[in-house]
Amino acid sequence: MEKSPAHFQSNPYDCGTAAPGTTAFTTRRDRFISRFFRRALTAICICLAFYVILSRCPGVVPTHPNTNSPNDGRYPGKDDHTVPTGSSKRVPLEAHIMSKCPDAQDCLQQLIVPAMERINDKVDFRLSFIGSVSNKTSEVECKHGPTECIGDMLILCASHLPFPPNSSSLPSSPSDSSLTSSSSSSNQRMPTVRWLGFANCLISSYERIPERTFVQNCALEHGIDFDALNKCASQQEDYDEGNDDGSDDGNKDTPLSGIALLRKSALRSQRLGVTTSCTVRLDEKVWCVRDGGEWKDCVRNGEGIKVSVLAEEVERLYKERN
Repeated sequence: MEKSPAHFQSNPYDCGTAAPGTTAFTTRRDRFISRFFRRALTAICICLAFYVILSRCPGVVPTHPNTNSPNDGRYPGKDDHTVPTGSSKRVPLEAHIMSKCPDAQDCLQQLIVPAMERINDKVDFRLSFIGSVSNKTSEVECKHGPTECIGDMLILCASHLPFPPNSSSLPSSPSDSSLTSSSSSSNQRMPTVRWLGFANCLISSYERIPERTFVQNCALEHGIDFDALNKCASQQEDYDEGNDDGSDDGNKDTPLSGIALLRKSALRSQRLGVTTSCTVRLDEKVWCVRDGGEWKDCVRNGEGIKVSVLAEEVERLYKERN
């Protein structure tokens, strides 16, 4: 099977040589400073020991908010620990985009992200990507070139990574199951709040995709393991990732493959007849389209571009289902 042109090199984030080491010079002043810091460190250790002892006594040490929760304060009140897949009680919300498209940037910033701050716990949200897919080969062509394909794959990989991440158990061989798309109770997928934030970070400066430092910073900001992300996006094998309706996660014994995820996503957009980035669909119907820097075909005589209108409709549909 021919390889997709999205893979123009084996690893888009191949690290270069490490920075050379520096030479240390020891002076009398340096030795004095060293003694000072050793004493300070000893004092800190003693204080820390007292803190640990006191923390075991109920009511002595105050508790603090968990800053490492999936919410991370970005969506107040929406602590999305798991990503529901195919939930019959949540409302389907989907945005079809291209990662290096200005309309996708506007769509996320003006409508999707603000709305998700209000309705994150009531929707099954997904980003789908638009591309040309061959029926005879594994080729996927992106309108804005191979770098856009990489951006698409990075976002798809982020949404399929396991959560919580376990860096110590990342796979050392392709057969390791810790990077599969399984979403069992012990290995949930990345919370929407995290991967959508990562996607918004990338697309906010889409011209920098796939610059390594830029992608690393976006991943760090949203608590996504960059090494796992890179491994998925760099995977050369076109693994089958199951049906595009989410009913089957494919072969759970194979690692995540960015090109397979992109192919499946592009096929979904193609099957639904979506060709414009950005097309927003709510409850399987077109809600609004962002094209050429303008909002078009929005429901309710154009009122659909308002965050409040989208949120209210989601609330209504959610109540009907519950």
